[in-house]
Amino acid sequence: MIFSNDSLDRDSSACTMATKIDKEACREVYNLVRDDTTDTNWASFIYENNTIVPGAYGTDYEEFKSQCKDDIRLFGFVRITTGDAMSKRAKFTLITWMGEHVSGLQRAKISTDKTLVKDVVQNFAKEFVISDPRELEEDYIRNELKKAGGANYDAQIE
Repeated sequence: MIFSNDSLDRDSSACTMATKIDKEACREVYNLVRDDTTDTNWASFIYENNTIVPGAYGTDYEEFKSQCKDDIRLFGFVRITTGDAMSKRAKFTLITWMGEHVSGLQRAKISTDKTLVKDVVQNFAKEFVISDPRELEEDYIRNELKKAGGANYDAQIE
């Protein structure tokens, strides 16, 4: 579900103001991704003026990737199914996206803004900071999560 792509990163005029986060709204969307009884696999958190708010959420990772444009910054919370022939499990990741055309001031602020997001998004296996669209590929993210996850028994199955 897309809330408002029109508002993606409308904070350029408010760069010097302290960033806030709508914790309640963001937590609600975060919990949708964590909930095993929903099909929701990802959520984005965007800037609306100087406030971080839920941007969108959905089931298809490609929908998430389509929001990561070269002139915006956003945070993504993504569920990826990993595992091997013996077991499957959900792994979660926090993705900080900074498009190549994001201003220097906005880039500088994103690390402090991320602490606000981490007040809501607290449980994830691996964190990514990405500005190259190739690093958004689902297979790349999945492989990195596998590496972070420890034992891999795939090689034993023939």
